[in-house]
Amino acid sequence: MTELVTTGFEGKVFEIVLNRPEKRNAIDGGLWTAFGEAVREAGRTSGARAVLISGAGKGFSAGIDVSAFFQLSAHYGDDWLGRMRTITDDFQRVLTSLERLELPTIAQIHGHCLGLGMELALACDFRLAAAGTKLGLPESRLGLIPDVGGTTRLTRLVGPARAKELIMTGKQIDAELAADWGIVNRVVPMDELRKASQELIADLQKAAPLAVGMAKRVIDGLVDSDRGLQLEGWAQSQLISSEDFTEGVQSFVQRRPPDFKGK
Repeated sequence: MTELVTTGFEGKVFEIVLNRPEKRNAIDGGLWTAFGEAVREAGRTSGARAVLISGAGKGFSAGIDVSAFFQLSAHYGDDWLGRMRTITDDFQRVLTSLERLELPTIAQIHGHCLGLGMELALACDFRLAAAGTKLGLPESRLGLIPDVGGTTRLTRLVGPARAKELIMTGKQIDAELAADWGIVNRVVPMDELRKASQELIADLQKAAPLAVGMAKRVIDGLVDSDRGLQLEGWAQSQLISSEDFTEGVQSFVQRRPPDFKGK
């Protein structure tokens, strides 16, 4: 079986690759567990100066695999809908551990960076994108909100007005607009994406590692992210039991427009 996440360590850079290209790196329970372990491994790697995260194949990640919702009962029991806050906490814990690494983290994105995949990228310190990459948080079109830090981190990054536009409409934007909004640090042609990541890492390695780690902690500590994550979990625990969520999933699977009732 192909590893769902691969890792490597070279030139003081710990690299994590989402490796489910046949599914556009859609995230299911197995990939999420493997990614969490890769983050822990990065934090334990002596001599690491940066973490680089990318996706194999034609895109970074299409977001959560909708089939993952049907896997939840196996892990949380048949009453998993009533345990949504616990489930959200478990998912959030993975990206919180990524965000709190005292190493600079870089999401090297291309093709598509959507939903949970974008939430992952938002938990990184830097985002470098190939020209033409599509980014978005389409959860509202399933009757949900981004609850793995996406709502909190996007608002922190671009402010309430632009966060509302992306989250409340669920629309996708291209990398160039994302750069204008401050979501993406830099947009380059696809064949220059790896080089751009290497140049950023080289700049980071010119600085003292303790200073880089402390700067990250101070900057991230200026916003009350913990409260935002708690609010995300509360909101999702309400939405997951709605008729609109059931309709959203069914319409997605059936490839038809949803008929939301506001119930």
